[in-house]
Amino acid sequence: MASYQYDLVVIGSGPAGQKAAICAAKLRKQVAVTDRRHMLGGASLHTGTIPSKTLREAILYLSGFSQRSFYGKGYSVKDKISVADLAFRVQAVVKREIEVVRSQLKRNGVVALVGDSRFLDPHTIEVATETGPQIITGEHVLIATGTRPAHNAAIPLDGIRIVDSDQALTSPQIPRELIVVGAGVIGLEYASMLTALNVKVTLIDQRPTPLEFVDTEILDTLYYHMRRNGAVFRFGEKVTKVEIDERDRVVAVLESGKRIHGEGLLYTVGRQANTDQMNIEAAGLVADERGRIPVNESYQSRVPHIYAAGDVVGFPSLAATAMEQGRLASCHMFGAPCASRPELFPFGIYTIPEISMVGKTEQQLTAEKIPYEFGVAKYEELARAQMIGDEAGLLKLLFDPDTRKILGVHVIGERAAEILHIGQAVLAMGGTIEYFRDTVFNYPTLAEAFKVAALDGLNKL
Repeated sequence: MASYQYDLVVIGSGPAGQKAAICAAKLRKQVAVTDRRHMLGGASLHTGTIPSKTLREAILYLSGFSQRSFYGKGYSVKDKISVADLAFRVQAVVKREIEVVRSQLKRNGVVALVGDSRFLDPHTIEVATETGPQIITGEHVLIATGTRPAHNAAIPLDGIRIVDSDQALTSPQIPRELIVVGAGVIGLEYASMLTALNVKVTLIDQRPTPLEFVDTEILDTLYYHMRRNGAVFRFGEKVTKVEIDERDRVVAVLESGKRIHGEGLLYTVGRQANTDQMNIEAAGLVADERGRIPVNESYQSRVPHIYAAGDVVGFPSLAATAMEQGRLASCHMFGAPCASRPELFPFGIYTIPEISMVGKTEQQLTAEKIPYEFGVAKYEELARAQMIGDEAGLLKLLFDPDTRKILGVHVIGERAAEILHIGQAVLAMGGTIEYFRDTVFNYPTLAEAFKVAALDGLNKL
């Protein structure tokens, strides 16, 4: 039997890689994690989840957005908000989180190697460290290299005025007018954040209905409030060219002949997996056109000892699900007991207002011919929402009219991603809508929305 230096080599130290490595270490396995220089914590920590969500908090605070229902639309904590103001908070949080990741890996005895990694054969990996190439071998390998923004030859990125999501915080100033190409999760998050800064945003997407996995009523609510804040939507429109016109404006030329202009453009159409420079062919692997690695329900690739998790395997490409995928992959490769219900993974979309969901949508239930009833609570009915100035919120419960079991929970509004977990727990336990009717919630809270929605739903019966 072959002897390997490590029981597990993890390529990539983002959420999937971290959790896989720590899970294996707790199973008393010898583990090494490799990542590029200055990328400990992965794209999630450096350019994705952590910076963008911190940016959102900085914008909400400095713009005084949540207080405008009390103090008027012109209210803000700081009159002229700069990129430096926003970046200050982001850099502080990122710096602390890097130390948390480093400490967790060290505490669990995980060896961290810095440098680009490439396969020499299915068990052997070369790491280009600062001191030269280092060859390591692993009985098992987990690929968790994440993704980067996909690029398009028609969009000439310059990193200053025409940028992708990784470059969003490197622009010298906040534009007064911005074109956002791509209305996926990232595009909608950045677009809604910038409308809170009174930036005039035009959002373009060639799909007539982006984010089809989100409940239609929740999306309609988001679009309504973004429009109120000045956003313009151009769905079903394709960008064919981006140029600078004679007035030094960025112009997006659409297939329909329209010309959309602004001071800057943010390109957020798709992500490309970081597998193209790893020589995965030497490991017997084949990626798709976006560099993603196909895996089974245990995150195992076509090569049985090689697994993949996180954004590199595709949808849903969320930090929370990546963490669980990494843990499940580790458990499977080492035969540890583990259970998972991917259908109950929650989604959090950090737009303004925030969106979160778990379980089935109305569209899914209709397509699957499953009868359902629903109950709704509007935040305007909640005392707590009045206190914090949230006029946009909505919580919807979908349930079986016969068994009354919860089928789906959908929330838009302040702290949506937090309070969703109450509904997630009841759904996971097979609970009914009567649970919310019969439970006492602290008052005043946003969580009280579950009781209001339950009563609304039960009244319909």
